[in-house]
Amino acid sequence: MARRALALAALAACAAACLAWWWQRGQLVSPVDAPPGRIACASYAPYRLPGQSPFVPGIRIRAPQIRADLELLAKRARCVRTYSVSHGLAEVPRIARSLGLEVLLGVWIGRDERANERELALAIDVANRAPEAVRAVIVGNEVLLRREQPPARLRAMIERVRAAVPQPVTYADVWEFWLRHRELAQSVSFVTVHVLPYWEDDPVPVERAVGHLTHVHGEVRAAFPGQPILIGETGWPSAGRSRAGAVPGRVNQARFVREFLVAAGARGIDYNLIEAFDQPWKRGLEGTVGGHWGLLGAEGEAKFPLRGPLAEDPEWRRGWTVAAVLAGLMALAAGTGLLPFVRRRPGAAAIAAAGLAGAASGGVLCAQLSFLAQSSRTALEWTVGGLLTAAAGVAAILAGAAIAGAIDAPAAGADAPGPLRPAAEVVRARAAPGDAAAWLALARFVILFAAAAQCLMLVFDARYRDFPLALFAVPAAGFALLALVSRAHRRAGTEERLLAAVIVAAAPLIAVEETAANAHALAWCGLCLLLGGAVLGPWLVGGRSRERERA
Repeated sequence: MARRALALAALAACAAACLAWWWQRGQLVSPVDAPPGRIACASYAPYRLPGQSPFVPGIRIRAPQIRADLELLAKRARCVRTYSVSHGLAEVPRIARSLGLEVLLGVWIGRDERANERELALAIDVANRAPEAVRAVIVGNEVLLRREQPPARLRAMIERVRAAVPQPVTYADVWEFWLRHRELAQSVSFVTVHVLPYWEDDPVPVERAVGHLTHVHGEVRAAFPGQPILIGETGWPSAGRSRAGAVPGRVNQARFVREFLVAAGARGIDYNLIEAFDQPWKRGLEGTVGGHWGLLGAEGEAKFPLRGPLAEDPEWRRGWTVAAVLAGLMALAAGTGLLPFVRRRPGAAAIAAAGLAGAASGGVLCAQLSFLAQSSRTALEWTVGGLLTAAAGVAAILAGAAIAGAIDAPAAGADAPGPLRPAAEVVRARAAPGDAAAWLALARFVILFAAAAQCLMLVFDARYRDFPLALFAVPAAGFALLALVSRAHRRAGTEERLLAAVIVAAAPLIAVEETAANAHALAWCGLCLLLGGAVLGPWLVGGRSRERERA
């Protein structure tokens, strides 16, 4: 009875925590207001619509789309920075001039020498045809960081362009590479450095990010006395994985941009923000976070105001709504005898347990759907993510129902009907479609397999991997509580135990790699221990009990 009371209290705590999380996301905060007026400059890449990417062979962005984009940006910025003159971007200066925008004209330099030659020749022609629109030419972007050209070859390209155009010419790279290759300063008109506190080798939390940037600006200025310095890229992501204490988010993005604009105005820092629009195609290179650096969303909507209060999620009430609806449905199904695992005339405790499980499940699954929309880019990602979300939903609802049934067991020590079985046994037995225990077993296997795969990727290739907390939170808690209250739901096959062992073994490795500063990583490791422990714990305890019985 004590275990069932504990399970009921845990369900109440889970539901309350879920509702409190959604409430917190709706609370208004007031970062410092940005100075009035337009920002100095913003990076512009036009690949924001479905199917658009610079890696699509032969892609060409049409002038009407570029004009529509620049009309939006002209209301917010005085200048745009491009990264190439290919794919239709040679039209940017002409259109920008008609809208009163200046252009930092980018020239993309990579490994392909023929492509480099085409870029250089076209950029020289564009810069000479639009001298009043092109403020400067940027030959190469992070070429040294990507190790695609040696410094000497890069200097030759810069000097070639500088001799052929009337505008100032520069090169852009992360600030550490400028300090390693100071000889480049002899070939440029000014130094363009990237300072992205989120992406630093030692990630900087948002509360210290602007201070870090101004410190780096001073260090670069001291290293290149007499040279003008442009912060060519700086910004903050609005979604994605945390890196140590650097946490993406709408409020944090607004806070960084506002605080930076204040500091830039006070210190006279010339800058370019990354970036104008969210770029969904970058998720393929950098994970979820890569697609969420824009001041504007992929549809052109402003993501946050530059002045006044704002909330992390203005539509936070949808989480409460989904939680309330699912809580009501599960409680109603339990009370009318339609909920699996629950007897026909359940007690109040079972109905309450079902409702609380529904509230927690609904709120978390709503968060998972939001994450799915943020992280999915291709049809494959939507399919895999959708199937895993469906498995988590099945696991959440059926585990909640089984917990309610176990709490309502009519006799002390009795268990709910329909015991949980190993997935392999369910497949061999060809369980009936209406067998809820079979579906719960299969959902558990899918969740364990997906969690083990995610853990292995976070151990061996973590940089761009997310921590899918919402996907696994309810199944982990559900299976743990189910193992606590019901002996009949503790069985697991060899496959489940192996997957659980991988999950439990990976958790400390992930925690060490991500450091204690990463709260998302620590929460993920806690979920891993809970999920794996729900399978391994009863097996280990049962093994010791059997040994005592044999003795």
